[in-house]
Amino acid sequence: MTSKEKILQKIKDNNVVVDVELPSYENFGITFENKFERFSTMIESVGGKALVVDKKDLDKTILELYKDEKNIASNVEDCSLGNFDANAQDDAHKLRDIDLAIVKGNFAVAENGAILMKNPDNKHRSLYFIAQNIVIVIDEKDIINNMHEAYEKINFENAGYGVFISGPSKTADIEQSLVIGAHGPKSGYVIFTKS
Repeated sequence: MTSKEKILQKIKDNNVVVDVELPSYENFGITFENKFERFSTMIESVGGKALVVDKKDLDKTILELYKDEKNIASNVEDCSLGNFDANAQDDAHKLRDIDLAIVKGNFAVAENGAILMKNPDNKHRSLYFIAQNIVIVIDEKDIINNMHEAYEKINFENAGYGVFISGPSKTADIEQSLVIGAHGPKSGYVIFTKS
């Protein structure tokens, strides 16, 4: 036996792989006793705000938050404030003068303050980013704990556009200073509605 063969044999003899049972993924991911409180804390840390209101008070609440906005696009059924039909526009560039977009979110993630936006009723995905201000409306029961739960809820059968949004536009790459409203909505509210 050559020196090379002896070395390789020693490696084989000492390289014993023990079968180890894989960890269980049940109850995987962090959970929160008060999901709204955690979501609210996380979204505030990135410049947004979260509220819970009765459905009947949705219009009144938004008007209190944005009393001076003129061009309002809305596709939320419980909101009657919309005066600009974004879906009627063929060219997304025509959305540039929207002061406020009121849009429906699918669900909110307490862990990181993100909201899944996958609404096939929005013709232009740029609506989420081009408006000066954004209000995302979600039913209060649609807050989940973490991203593991989020990926279980996402349906990829009907492919289409979807994005997670967390608060208004922001950047922190200039002098490591957080700037809100750098290249998109300058303010963002998430309003959870209850019946």
